[in-house]
Amino acid sequence: MLEQAIEAGDLEAARAAAWTLWSGGERRFDAQLVLLVDAMRRSDWKAARDTMAGRNDKAGADAIARLILPTINAWIDVGAREKLPERHLIAANNRARPEPSLTLQIALVQIATKRAAEAATLTDGVTLTDRTSQLVALRTAATLDKAGEGAAAERLRARIALASGQREDPMLLLPDQPVTGPRAGTAQWLGLLADGLARTPGGSAKLPLLFARAAHWLDDQDWAVRMTLVEALDRNGQQRSAMALLDTGRVALPPVLAMRRAELMADAGDLAGAAKLAEASVGGDAARSLLVRLADIARRSGDSGAAARAYERLEAALGDGEGDQSLRGTLLIARAELLLQADKWDAAAPLMEKAVALRPDDAAILNFAGYSALERRKDVKQSLARIEAAWRQDPQNASITDSLGWAYFLTGRTGDAVGLLEKAQRGEPGNAVIVEHLGDAYWKAGQKFQARYNWRAAALLAEAEMATRLEAKLRDGLTAATTAP
Repeated sequence: MLEQAIEAGDLEAARAAAWTLWSGGERRFDAQLVLLVDAMRRSDWKAARDTMAGRNDKAGADAIARLILPTINAWIDVGAREKLPERHLIAANNRARPEPSLTLQIALVQIATKRAAEAATLTDGVTLTDRTSQLVALRTAATLDKAGEGAAAERLRARIALASGQREDPMLLLPDQPVTGPRAGTAQWLGLLADGLARTPGGSAKLPLLFARAAHWLDDQDWAVRMTLVEALDRNGQQRSAMALLDTGRVALPPVLAMRRAELMADAGDLAGAAKLAEASVGGDAARSLLVRLADIARRSGDSGAAARAYERLEAALGDGEGDQSLRGTLLIARAELLLQADKWDAAAPLMEKAVALRPDDAAILNFAGYSALERRKDVKQSLARIEAAWRQDPQNASITDSLGWAYFLTGRTGDAVGLLEKAQRGEPGNAVIVEHLGDAYWKAGQKFQARYNWRAAALLAEAEMATRLEAKLRDGLTAATTAP
């Protein structure tokens, strides 16, 4: 009952189940966290403190409790108006090598207890060594601003920008929100822990959801907490609940969360609505990562106009650095692909040539340009050379191996084609295009039983035009009219 209530977001049911377990001696961590949330929501600091002290860990093996106890106990003391509430964090921090996230939590506690000047001095000495410390620093800067320490806030933001580099972390794109008290302080920390736990390879989806749910119960106005809960729900297979959390009625979502809602809508099948929301969510100064996500949604929805507009905005925002030039090449190919889908070869070809000139050693670009031309029987010699160059760089790539095998098929090298296409099919046995290509090569090589076997397999995966072509091949054999494009 407790686990189901946490999944459903039903605090009353979770509190009742947690209390039943707790009072019966079943002192589970999830029950403890729910009871803590309930006590803090009621500002019952004694109950909160008793709850946190209520689990014995004589072996010292409860790593999760050790992770949250210093911060939560500090915020409980803030609520209870105890002296020096940050002592819990100071005791847990390593004096020789202080943890930047914990040091910044100390600063937040100091601001909450009207000691903003002390906090400003402390933050000036913090080195932001990892993503978590950068995210805590973002909240600390907003809190310093609210407390009248604007100069310290700006110095901290400058170090965040330096530490994060060119990374456009979705969490860093959220609006500035100060930490305003014990509930908000506990919520932001639990949310950060949920985010970190969700990124642990092979980790359970349940623990991040527990932390994120508790954080949201404590502060449902915190955008970072909301984002973390959305991701935890999505990871737990609760996509509808994740989308409902982003349905805020008349309250406008921050652009990064509006884009996440659009992605969830697209995943649920509402591609047209997703494209409309995604384009509406990006303003004139949209972050590059949001434009990339907009283009992806527009492409998935078939809205070539919206995708083209997103690609053009992205390209206009690029500089001359190596990373930007790499992205520019990718964008040129993406724009060319849109034009090819509309059967506009003459408009697409110059874009592909520009991409190849920019990235002459990029296997993906060489393969796309070569195969696109080969499909249309354009400059077969150059197309083959480009695909061969791509394959030499990435011979394990099934798509590039298929391209080279098909190029050999079209240029009469059937024996070479069969071997490569067999390798490509082993790499991607569920790719209908590769399976059909191999069937055609088998037929031309005289292996007609294998050819029909492959065509039947491809027919199970095929759509519309390919399905019609395969039906004809299975009936009449391979002809010039039914050869794969």
